[in-house]
Amino acid sequence: MTYKQFPFDGPAPSPGRRQLLRGAVAAAALPAWPALAAPSALQVGGLPVTCNLTLPVACSARAASNAAGKRFEYSKYNGWPEIKESLMTGGVQAAYMLAPLVMDLANKKIPVKIVSLGHRSGAVIMVRTDSPHKKFKDLTGKRIAIPSRFAVDFLFLRKMLAREGMTPKDIQIIEMPPPDMPAALYAKAVDAYCTGEPFGASAQRAGYATPLRMTRDEWRNYICCVLTVREELIRDDRALVQDLVNHVLGAGQWLDQQQGNRDKAVAIAAGRKFFNQDPNILKFVMENPTDRVTYGDLRMIRAEFDELMQLSVDAGTLKAPVAYEKYVDESFAKAAKAAPISL
Repeated sequence: MTYKQFPFDGPAPSPGRRQLLRGAVAAAALPAWPALAAPSALQVGGLPVTCNLTLPVACSARAASNAAGKRFEYSKYNGWPEIKESLMTGGVQAAYMLAPLVMDLANKKIPVKIVSLGHRSGAVIMVRTDSPHKKFKDLTGKRIAIPSRFAVDFLFLRKMLAREGMTPKDIQIIEMPPPDMPAALYAKAVDAYCTGEPFGASAQRAGYATPLRMTRDEWRNYICCVLTVREELIRDDRALVQDLVNHVLGAGQWLDQQQGNRDKAVAIAAGRKFFNQDPNILKFVMENPTDRVTYGDLRMIRAEFDELMQLSVDAGTLKAPVAYEKYVDESFAKAAKAAPISL
């Protein structure tokens, strides 16, 4: 398998024909979620990553409650291109998405809005435990994998480069699906990788990788995955959107209350209905350290989004600044009341 490598002296080139075809095939293979879903359920798309952990908790808590109204059902996707396509076409009306990707979609007049955060922190830069790369500058000239130029992980990498007086030209950047990164590091196909969890923890727990940088230490207000809904859902059923935001907020606060709650969340998310992953890896993320990913502070802060937007412009991910109101509807977060989580 080969991965795309490009010089980062400006906007990244468009995906190649092979990548586009691969994305088209993957999208075509996705199940028709709305057709399969019960009318009483709202399908919410997400990826099997710990940045999305509030979603399985919210879905499970809503199902366990006796409250009237629609439940939330988790629709698992394996990559951002697929979930983006589904949200654009209305395959799902709500999903966890990369914040810069939502900015780009809204700027292109796709009717979507961010209504809540999903987490804080959760990204790492991993190197081999036996590598000589002990300081960030040791990565000069080395191959570093990122998930996508739209990923906030890429912006995290750029921040670390700038802090060391380096530029993207000083390293070799390769786009690679996060599940492939641990194996690529093990095989020495890359010298480091920057991604979200649990793909850093899986290599660390196996003993052959260690974090070189973590957002918990370097970028405490880091935001990446955000709850995004189509505008027609806001127009047609504001109460349902508010209920979803309330449950995400409740899930976040519940996750950060005590380790026992995180253990319950791991057991839920690891199941086939949700992430279908090794619970021991998810548990490792939750414990090493306990604030590797955090969920309790889901405030929508304009200045943080403005910073993220400007970083995306500087990186060439966005061609021009995007107005906050164009991609955010903060009315739901302002009115949010954390739903009780009984699991």
